[in-house]
Amino acid sequence: MPAKRLKIHFIGLGGIGVSALAHYYLAKGFKVSGSDLNDSEILKALKSKGAEIKIGPHKKENIAKDTNLVVYSPAVKDDNPERIIAQKYKIKTQSYPQALGDLTRQHFTIAVSGTHGKSTTTAMLGLLLIKAGLDPTIIIGTKLKELDNSNCRVGQSKYLLIEADEHFASFLNYWPQIIVLTNIEADHLDYYKNLNNLLKTFKKYVGHLPSEGTLVFNGDDKNIKKILTGKINFNLAKYSFRQAEAKKLKKRLQVPGDHNVYNALAALTVAKILGVKDKISLQALSAYQGAWRRFEIVQTKPFVLISDYGHNPTKALAGFKSAREKYPRKKIWCIYQPHQYQRTYYLFQEFVKAFRQAKIDKIIITDIYDVAGREGGKIKDKVNSEKLVRAINKKNITYLAKEELVDHLKENLKKIDVLVIMGAGDIYSLVETFSLTGRKNGRKI
Repeated sequence: MPAKRLKIHFIGLGGIGVSALAHYYLAKGFKVSGSDLNDSEILKALKSKGAEIKIGPHKKENIAKDTNLVVYSPAVKDDNPERIIAQKYKIKTQSYPQALGDLTRQHFTIAVSGTHGKSTTTAMLGLLLIKAGLDPTIIIGTKLKELDNSNCRVGQSKYLLIEADEHFASFLNYWPQIIVLTNIEADHLDYYKNLNNLLKTFKKYVGHLPSEGTLVFNGDDKNIKKILTGKINFNLAKYSFRQAEAKKLKKRLQVPGDHNVYNALAALTVAKILGVKDKISLQALSAYQGAWRRFEIVQTKPFVLISDYGHNPTKALAGFKSAREKYPRKKIWCIYQPHQYQRTYYLFQEFVKAFRQAKIDKIIITDIYDVAGREGGKIKDKVNSEKLVRAINKKNITYLAKEELVDHLKENLKKIDVLVIMGAGDIYSLVETFSLTGRKNGRKI
């Protein structure tokens, strides 16, 4: 059967990774269908390109018997009715990481991994490779303005650039020629339980490199150094925060923060390995404006509105530092939504430390975003946002229920120069609301 006639169905199509793969197959001429519980901008974009999408509870009727492949989000359980009927019809069924893993075997794959900076580093490197004329295919866990606000670009060359996620050990499905390791910290402890298990999995993943492969790693990261023990059967390329090069690079970047200097250095190192001249790389990095929800400046008037993903302590603190660095004399407020009870519980002290270091005029911590199917046990009885605020114990950090946020901000907008909305849950939906609120109030900074 010709490839253009193949039919692929995606369960949980609205996910940032799954949707990128759907874009890839649409561009390749495949017939794509999918289902998700709720509609979104991501799904509307796929529908505009020809995908057939069912919104609402998953049901067996969504799967046609002549479907050739079913791909499901890692969040979709074994008892999902669409997965069950696909198996009954004897349709090939794969998780998103498994399906992406097949593509990594067909291309010269560059995989960007690490606890922080994956999306930004992938974005920087992707735009750099395009600028250099290498025409890569890119699958990334965010949307980029430079990719027509998409999370996927289909190129014609051998190069495949992917963001390789460590959660559920997804990256063990990938077989790249180049791996980028930005950093490693304790996270996703609902799955890994402890840092040692996480490090073991990263080490196993690095072992997927072929003998002619290359590991590009942050030489300043202590946990990466831990996994690079024993016999190494591949090439190493270290990047680190050398003050002279970093200072020069920081001046060129539009995105603030030392963490973005590290991200840019990683992209620059890979480019050198692929033979790209520094002049081209630096031009591309200088033009990078940031990704969706990665310190994304949504508007600058009547007040600055920033949307940020920062779902763990290190990312949150990086966002706080970036805001203060970019707006040193402005009145900055932040609305923060913790993501997942498990993460908040396991990293409680790290969150406390991060928020105590934040040099923000006011931080409002709202209710924890409940990730369905991933909390387990009685974890919700052990942690909440009010407990977190009490432990931080700073006058400028308070708790407010989510339903009270809009009214509170309406009453206080005249006091705010910069508003940062941060979190990986549904808090991003309030960005548009606050933007409209600002315009209605007609306030000028």
